[in-house]
Amino acid sequence: MKRRNWLKQTGLAIGASAVAPMAVATTAHKRIALKVAHITDVHITPDAVSRFQACLEEIVKKHKVDFFLNGGDSIMAADYSDITRDRVTELWAAWDEGIAGVKEKFEVHSCLGNHDMWWAAPNKSDKMYGKDYVVERLGISNRYYSFDKAGWHFVILDGNNDGTTLDAAQMEWLKADLDALAPNTPVVMMSHYPATGVGPHLVGGAHGDFKELKDLFWKHNDKVKAFLSGHNHLDDYAVYNGVQYCCNGAMSGFWWGEGDKESAGKGYYLETPPGYAILTLYADGTFENEYIPHTY
Repeated sequence: MKRRNWLKQTGLAIGASAVAPMAVATTAHKRIALKVAHITDVHITPDAVSRFQACLEEIVKKHKVDFFLNGGDSIMAADYSDITRDRVTELWAAWDEGIAGVKEKFEVHSCLGNHDMWWAAPNKSDKMYGKDYVVERLGISNRYYSFDKAGWHFVILDGNNDGTTLDAAQMEWLKADLDALAPNTPVVMMSHYPATGVGPHLVGGAHGDFKELKDLFWKHNDKVKAFLSGHNHLDDYAVYNGVQYCCNGAMSGFWWGEGDKESAGKGYYLETPPGYAILTLYADGTFENEYIPHTY
């Protein structure tokens, strides 16, 4: 079962992938700039490592992606008050083991999920406390950052702040980052949290600063194409003012479990099966986002 959605927009993106040569889209006769895997809400535990590795192997063999975007909640949960240091260490060791094969061959650009931070450390000066430790474990440059690939600009955000918002410094950075781009540069954004959509009406969890983000995206409506998220474990898409908001389910589905009475199938959260997304980004600034369920 595959679910595909796409938004055709006008844009200009010229350049070659740093990882693999450009291909020609055989159906639409458009030049592919990049193929990107979006995985989110892996919620890894030691017991799930082999299943995670099987998912990643499928992605690599079947989809020939250029790199990975990881949408946060990489580990099962470090944020609860009863979580011990040994448990946090165990979970991150499981993540390292699961992702090792992919990281040998591909870049993995991650954002922070709400379950990734250990807030129960003895004090704030503890090396493992909070966001800085997660940044280190994920091997990223900062809790928010941006980068360019094949004519596309990628922005990774941190919504783990009061009210599920971007903090003031981050918002100013984002405004400056978008202002610095040439007109019509296509942009993909990723946050752990949805900005808008149907899912937040069902289970909550959306960015509390969506109106401010919406206004900023409107100002840059020649640029901002996609906003990727996870958190809600739901396959949910919305389009507003030309921006496509893609909440791409969860690799762990029902946290690697069987489900509950509301699950539509084995491992489902509500009506969404466990899965991952493949983004096909074209050189003309358009893209397709496909959510692909897995059975691992």
